[in-house]
Amino acid sequence: MEFLAFRQTEDIAYITLDNPLEFNTLSMTLLEELDMLLKEIAAKREVKVVVIEGSEKVFCAGHSLREIEAKTETEVLQLFQTCQVVMRTMREIPQLVISKVRKAAVAAGCQLVAASDMAIASDEAKFATPGINSGLFCSTPAVFLSRNIGRKKAVELLFTGNFMSAEEALQHGLVNKVVPVELLDVETERLAKDITKQSLNIIELGKRQFYQQINMEDFQALNYATEVISLNTKHPDAQEGIRAFLEKRKPVWNDTKKPVL
Repeated sequence: MEFLAFRQTEDIAYITLDNPLEFNTLSMTLLEELDMLLKEIAAKREVKVVVIEGSEKVFCAGHSLREIEAKTETEVLQLFQTCQVVMRTMREIPQLVISKVRKAAVAAGCQLVAASDMAIASDEAKFATPGINSGLFCSTPAVFLSRNIGRKKAVELLFTGNFMSAEEALQHGLVNKVVPVELLDVETERLAKDITKQSLNIIELGKRQFYQQINMEDFQALNYATEVISLNTKHPDAQEGIRAFLEKRKPVWNDTKKPVL
């Protein structure tokens, strides 16, 4: 891989955006590599959490304006469509995706954080959607940003281009946790391990259920959730988990088996 680095620690996969000379911009090449790697991780089912991280200096500066300027309108559309595919892949893989933000996450880099299932930031991290400053409104980052934080704050970020601190990002719901920069690695692993103790099958089932119901009307969502949880009770991992609870022992998951839903 040209612009990504990969390592695996037990049940956790770490994907590092590795193009520091261009501030980890989401070039076509990087996006294609990221999509291919995420799909490979999903197919292997060896890990339960995927952590996406940047470099020491920047998480991700978004799309490359230099690349956009050099492309035709058709080629630019292909670039943004490829980014859309990556966002969908992140949503559809069975693993939970955590963005680990040490420094700045800008424009589509902020979108990457917002599209992740969870996010953890250092106290030196900052977030912005400053496309409007260059005459290119952050239309695609606006989608996930506005689904993470309140409308008023989203509008402020999108139309001023100003940075939001890590503490503000926590306050407004863009990240789950803010920690001192020197503890970011340890705290990210701690958060990931809180998830890896669960069954991958049930993580996959729950992730799908959560995103399916989130935009439904209340009782439509409850009806759907009722069907899901009823089927869930007969999944082998649910039966093992219930037995383990009653027998006061740790469950032994069968993570090679795909969910019934």
